[in-house]
Amino acid sequence: MSVTDPIADYLTRIRNAAKAKHKKVDIPSTNLKVELSKLLLDNDYIQHYTVHEESGKKTLRIFLKYDDFGCVIRGLERVSRPGIRNYTGSKDLPRVLNGLGMAVISTSKGILTEKQARKMNVGGEVLCYIW
Repeated sequence: MSVTDPIADYLTRIRNAAKAKHKKVDIPSTNLKVELSKLLLDNDYIQHYTVHEESGKKTLRIFLKYDDFGCVIRGLERVSRPGIRNYTGSKDLPRVLNGLGMAVISTSKGILTEKQARKMNVGGEVLCYIW
């Protein structure tokens, strides 16, 4: 089945798995999704992830992280969509929940959090918010 917005599909699968209290979720793999997973791992939102190849198709398996209150990922929101792109400059990068969450930015330097983009003084497309 063709997916018109793979990032929204990625976020929705993680959101649904977290609400259902699954330990892991399988997602069709792309380089962008692997980079997003790397950011989630670096910021302690997930335990770890692996990429499996079965009959020529790569699958990204994400192992969710839980604490006493449930899944560590409390919310995911897609900001920039295929129909409505949301670009921002380095001076206007968003803050999510006053710095408690993170915004994922696609920049010329790669996929970064808003804190990394602010340090490197680059702007770009705001992909999603995670808290």
